[in-house]
Amino acid sequence: MTSDNTTSSFALQGFTPPLKLAHFKLIAFDMDSTLINIECIDEIADTVGLKAEVAAITEATMRGEITDFKTSLRRRVALLKGVSLQDMERVYNERLQLNPGAIELVAACKKAGMKVLLVSGGFTFFANRVAVALSIDYTKSNELEVVNERLTGGLVNQSWGDICDGEEKRKTLLQTCTLLGIKPSQSIAVGDGANDLPMMGAAGLSVAYHAKPKVRERAMVAINEGGLDRLLEVLN
Repeated sequence: MTSDNTTSSFALQGFTPPLKLAHFKLIAFDMDSTLINIECIDEIADTVGLKAEVAAITEATMRGEITDFKTSLRRRVALLKGVSLQDMERVYNERLQLNPGAIELVAACKKAGMKVLLVSGGFTFFANRVAVALSIDYTKSNELEVVNERLTGGLVNQSWGDICDGEEKRKTLLQTCTLLGIKPSQSIAVGDGANDLPMMGAAGLSVAYHAKPKVRERAMVAINEGGLDRLLEVLN
């Protein structure tokens, strides 16, 4: 292990083990490219031949080169107009997989008495199913507007707001801590993209998983190779 988390397979920065899972009460995960293997919006776009265009915007946003997540998301979602729910089902059934170690890490956290939060700039269509698969306690994500079983290219306003961006992720982490009666320092946040940095900054332990360079640089723990359960190497 090394403090150079830009090159090693597993790195620590601003974090001195050992700590135990028992020191924490909440773990918050991003979904796309963190808990699961794909960026769902890119794969949805592929069903209408627009993956390259949408993926380029997604990549620039996750790298922090596009800083307005809400505008970026609206721009990409607009390109999905006309996609059918059948197409969405195919993306879920044929392309989406849990990332290695996700089941093991979530199970270990729950065994230690922790609550689990999935907070995503992705979509409820996928997030709600992933939450069920992993027995996740709390979720927040964006809802695609559907009319006559096809996407309209818009998003549905929800009780908490319009779009789950980086700031909404941070707020959700802090609100969940308040709900549980714990301090933010008792939470862990795991992500891969620039829009995860606000919640990672608010948590007691920030974990970058196969993340963009800006995220790796700021995280306390960076997992650059292997599965999510590698976090258990420093938290047991």
